Amino acid sequence: MAKQLIKGNDAVVKGAILAGCRFFFGYPITPASEIAEDAAYYLPLVGGVFLQAESEIASINMVYGAAGCGVRTMTASSSPGISLKMEGISYCAGAELPLVLVDVSRGGPGLGNIGPEQGDYNQIVKGGGHGNYKLIVLAPNSSQEMCDLTMLCFELADRYRMPVVLMADGFIGQMMEPVEFPPPVDHLPEKPWAIQGDAQDENRIITSIQLEPELLEKHNQHLQEKYAQISKREVRYEDYQVEDADFVFIGYGVVSRILQTVVDDLRSQGKKVGMVRPISLWPFPAAHLAEVAARVKGFLVVELSNGQMVDDVRLAVECRIPVHFYNRMGGMVPSTEEITAKVLTLLEGR
Repeated sequence: MAKQLIKGNDAVVKGAILAGCRFFFGYPITPASEIAEDAAYYLPLVGGVFLQAESEIASINMVYGAAGCGVRTMTASSSPGISLKMEGISYCAGAELPLVLVDVSRGGPGLGNIGPEQGDYNQIVKGGGHGNYKLIVLAPNSSQEMCDLTMLCFELADRYRMPVVLMADGFIGQMMEPVEFPPPVDHLPEKPWAIQGDAQDENRIITSIQLEPELLEKHNQHLQEKYAQISKREVRYEDYQVEDADFVFIGYGVVSRILQTVVDDLRSQGKKVGMVRPISLWPFPAAHLAEVAARVKGFLVVELSNGQMVDDVRLAVECRIPVHFYNRMGGMVPSTEEITAKVLTLLEGR
């Protein structure tokens, strides 16, 4: 299929439709608004439904209802809007409902601004809602991956019966790049647990409430067993020039693209550096980072936040090597020059 020059946000909607999604419920917010705009245009063309809810809270509960009926459904928002959805996300996780949530992160805290940031890591990866739940979280770094990983999100959501998040920074959502679209999904899984509108629905109870402590504990144990299996099967990452490196950068989203250029520049100067890009923020590639840590002198984690993923990196390496940190916040994005200066200071002991 011919490539199309398209924004990352636009690629999300086209990927969702190719994955069989026909229901979108949301509320517009910059820098994610193009997702709702495109869903409003394209979904009716394929027999789908777009509905702008009266709020973010309403939209996540509409997604709950659609997912409970067994259809592929999604919503999208940005940082403060995601915060408003958190109660509903916890409900969806507790009810084991497969759905896709797209978060195109912006500057914070509070209303912040519409610049790119990665300050949503903790509220998404660690679970900003209540209870003992996890979300699969995938982090794209290109418009192509905004399409491809959206399609993967729907597959994983149905495979494990749980919400899955595509978490991009505002830079990736707004960036225009060529995208080659894969063929549409030609088969969707059956969902006998879902509401069918027949006489058997009285036996299909979809809820997150369980008043008996013994039964709620059993449900929680079931969830943790599922999460343990996901941790073994669904870890995703990308290595760049890591094989012979003695110092490694770690970053995701747009940061990983900047770091790739830094690696190339430093390699041209004879510095043996590399990069690990986590693609799945949960499950986190902790075992891989521990393996890399066993053969390098140090890590430099770069984030568009106050340092949230860096905590998971430090846990992964268990203090075996130094884990340094560099960041920008508030919509500011680091240049290759400032990261290069930082790492040269570390490498040369200045």
